[in-house]
Amino acid sequence: MRVVSLKTLGFRNLAPAEVELGEGITLLHGANGAGKTNLLEALYMGLAGRSCRTRADRETIAFGEALSRSEVVLEEMGERREFLCAVDRQSGRRHLVNGSVTTEAAQLRPPIAVFMPDRLALVKGPPAARRSHLDGFVAALRPARAEARRRYARALAQRNALLGRIRSGSAPSDSLDAWDTEIAEAGTELMDTRAAAVETLASLFAAAAVELGLTEPALRYSPRSRAGSAAELRTELLERRGSDLSRGFSGHGPHLDEIAVTLGDRAARRYASQGQQRSALLALLFAERDALLAERAEAPLMLLDDVTSELDPERRKLLCDRLASGGGQAVVTATEASHLPASCERVELAVRGGAAIRDVGGASDAA
Repeated sequence: MRVVSLKTLGFRNLAPAEVELGEGITLLHGANGAGKTNLLEALYMGLAGRSCRTRADRETIAFGEALSRSEVVLEEMGERREFLCAVDRQSGRRHLVNGSVTTEAAQLRPPIAVFMPDRLALVKGPPAARRSHLDGFVAALRPARAEARRRYARALAQRNALLGRIRSGSAPSDSLDAWDTEIAEAGTELMDTRAAAVETLASLFAAAAVELGLTEPALRYSPRSRAGSAAELRTELLERRGSDLSRGFSGHGPHLDEIAVTLGDRAARRYASQGQQRSALLALLFAERDALLAERAEAPLMLLDDVTSELDPERRKLLCDRLASGGGQAVVTATEASHLPASCERVELAVRGGAAIRDVGGASDAA
């Protein structure tokens, strides 16, 4: 499965145009503000149906325009799939596959890995970002296991709502029993799934991080609960019921787990430099890529924004070697084409004023 083209209309500062991507690495190079990051965002939004940069969909609409559109064409074994994400100021967002709304959009596109400077929250931000990211990786690696997270989230929302009703006197406290059972069963499955995912990623992460210059890197799963079974988790919930009623929300369970990124047993979120945090994020994405290749023989689409700016020439070469191994596509942005070594095979697109221009043997043609 590969991305053939991206077409945009009214999307941030991008000129209305269609851009063809290479089968391997596509390099977008140009000055700051030219539109390189916006092209990555448009590509992600067309495929995923949401932005990788903002929750405010209307921010993607260019000034003076009524809507933004991102259209992405995929090919797999001769079959074409057309993804469309449109955001209208009045009616909001629509995401279509081959012209129709579908609940299977995620299964019809390749998995996507995104590196952007503002995604450093995965390393230096609160645990919620890492939990969500890990659960998304689980869904891409083994889609059948994604239901555990959804089931747990539904049960948690119901339990929290019931806690509020009990505090107001409109429900008895023993009405929590059924939801404690549901949370315990779904929560135990979710913890097992997360533990297995981190075990899969840990050695791959460490290897990639060492390549990128990090010392004693580790990825660890730190669950809030010590329960080894649903019955034990249910007992823990019962023991904390009084405090939950006092607060009005559930203060124990997998929704408070941590996925820790450490360097020499110190938390990267607190003690690592900005450059180390960037390398840790890139190592995590490569670990996930390696795991997907091993499990599904399918590499994720890699969207890497300004990834080379803090890498030395040796590690830039390592980056290209990793991207080239295993197949798959990558779209990389840089201010200069020379940020990728000359030995790195790629399609180059110069980005100027929101337009991408293909460079062929020193000449340039509109893409």
